[in-house]
Amino acid sequence: MTDSQRWFFLICAVIVGALIYLLQPILTPFLAAALLAYLADPVTDRLERYGLSRTMSVVVVFLVMSTLVLMVLLFLLPKLGHQIQVMIKLVPAVIGMIETRLIPWLQSTFGVSLADLDWQSVRLLLTGHWQQTGNLVKDLFSGIGQSGLALAGWLANLVLIPVVMFYLLRDWDLMMVRIGHLLPRNVEPRVKLWALECDEVLGAFIKGQLLVMFALGIIYAVGLWFIGLELALLVGILAGLASIVPYMGFIIGIIAAAVAAMLQFNDITVLAWVGLVFAIGQALEGMVLTPLLVGDKIGLHPVAVIFAIMAGGQLFGFVGILIALPVAAVIMVLLRHLHEGYKGSKLYAMESVEQDGPS
Repeated sequence: MTDSQRWFFLICAVIVGALIYLLQPILTPFLAAALLAYLADPVTDRLERYGLSRTMSVVVVFLVMSTLVLMVLLFLLPKLGHQIQVMIKLVPAVIGMIETRLIPWLQSTFGVSLADLDWQSVRLLLTGHWQQTGNLVKDLFSGIGQSGLALAGWLANLVLIPVVMFYLLRDWDLMMVRIGHLLPRNVEPRVKLWALECDEVLGAFIKGQLLVMFALGIIYAVGLWFIGLELALLVGILAGLASIVPYMGFIIGIIAAAVAAMLQFNDITVLAWVGLVFAIGQALEGMVLTPLLVGDKIGLHPVAVIFAIMAGGQLFGFVGILIALPVAAVIMVLLRHLHEGYKGSKLYAMESVEQDGPS
């Protein structure tokens, strides 16, 4: 790569970053549609190999995804809203259990004194916040209904995502080929290699880890439902989402399920069943889900995932959250190649010679 080409790519990167920053209020539906198209492209390619045309393959994938989303909206959200209301009613009981059981245990075991803490204020604060959470959807639609412009913008974004996704998915392979043809000929093989490595990283995380999260959420929710926990769906979804970081979903889920089970059944033996559900979930994750859905591909480190999402949200808001993982994957691949280049450079070799010289 020549110096002029390096400057060209650097200027292009700066321009793209500036455009993302300036256009972030309107980019959300386009980025969400691009992410969905990226996730659906492998399935569409497989349908093509079975003999369907590209357009028909896209239609099939589009109809399946639309049906799944509609089922979630019709069946999942009402039940989830009901469980949120149940959880709101349990907040005072949770605080009471902390006051009467956990605090005395901490004081007797570790000598920790929390007598000065105003638990009444904590109870009022948490109850107020959970009430706001329970009324969030109602407030959202109320605010939208008061503004015709806001309603129009919300509906436009809602309709725009599937429309843009359809056209992006239909022309995805063609766009990739055209982008490759635009690259300088001496750079194209290396950029293609980097793009494949970035796709491997993203595939290991987005196409793999997110499926693992979804599967774990279902496993935890169904298992807790079998033991009769009222908040099974809510705890299952919470544990599944937290599984974006390994073991975090297990820790958060088992604590939340244990507290909810104790408040509902008031029987310590139910904790054994809760532990069994999460033990089965962890066993399935380690022996079936991760090997099957993620495999031995190189994924993003959990710390890198957390930092990328937080940094993207801080810099570009929700748009930054959408592009955080692709950018992190690109940076990871570039750093790996930079490390390999450094290991093969004279600078690294000179350091090795200097260390071996005195001996």
